[in-house]
Amino acid sequence: MTQVSVRRGVLYVSVAAAAWGTGGAAGSLLFQSAGLGPVGVSLWRYLLGAVFLVTLVRRRPSLHSRMLLVGAGMAVYQTAYFGAISFSGVAVATVVTMGATPVFTALGGRLFLRERLDRVGAVCVAAALVGLVLLTAETVFGGADDPARGTAIGDGGTPAGIGFGLVSAAGYAAVTLHSRRHHDDPYGTAVGGFGVGALCLAPFALFDGFLPQVTLPTIGLLVYLGAVPTALAYGLYFRSLSALKATTVSVISLGEAVGAAALGVLVFGERLTLLTAAGCLVLLAAVIILSVHERG
Repeated sequence: MTQVSVRRGVLYVSVAAAAWGTGGAAGSLLFQSAGLGPVGVSLWRYLLGAVFLVTLVRRRPSLHSRMLLVGAGMAVYQTAYFGAISFSGVAVATVVTMGATPVFTALGGRLFLRERLDRVGAVCVAAALVGLVLLTAETVFGGADDPARGTAIGDGGTPAGIGFGLVSAAGYAAVTLHSRRHHDDPYGTAVGGFGVGALCLAPFALFDGFLPQVTLPTIGLLVYLGAVPTALAYGLYFRSLSALKATTVSVISLGEAVGAAALGVLVFGERLTLLTAAGCLVLLAAVIILSVHERG
């Protein structure tokens, strides 16, 4: 495997975060138009992601036992993420999931990988926590409904939605830490993770529903979900872990939360108040500062 430089690693995870930011919106549209639930969407995402990645790279992956843990973790956090969307909306689900992930990753990195944060990294993680508090404050304490302006970001923030988001964050952190420790075959990890994840989800999809309504918009959404936020994003994400600390990758990935929140407002009519907008700015600042610091 060609060694990835730190600068290229930062670029890879930044592009992955931008692509992931559109995945929640695509999943939410599939809930509405395709008759699929969280498990069904996740199943199709992994199946199509594996197909696109194998077709793009044109190399048979070398399967190994580590993929079992990666695939199981991906199945848990992806399904929990879409479950959070179904309860709380795109913006809240993504913010809770991605906001809690750096905390879990930093703790796990310190305990299991002996990765230490320098002062800038610690400040960025702290800023991510502040952003998470700002973005979810109205969710926890309730938001007022204003039909003329759409759905407030806090209106769908049920305890179940927040709980699913935290479960997703824990699963995401576990996959990140495991992949950082075993980063010798990022391509095989991605393809194997997709395959194992799909197998884990298949039995549950029989009850949740996995056959979508076949329309051109549905096919387009499924193809996009499998190609961009899955094959492309995860391929770059696993590559970046060969050059960057696990916590660094998780903090830079927070760019997804800002993009998803913006899509929630523009596409789904979710409303960002001044408080939640401030949270977005804090998260974005943490991502930019850490990216510049790592590249330096």
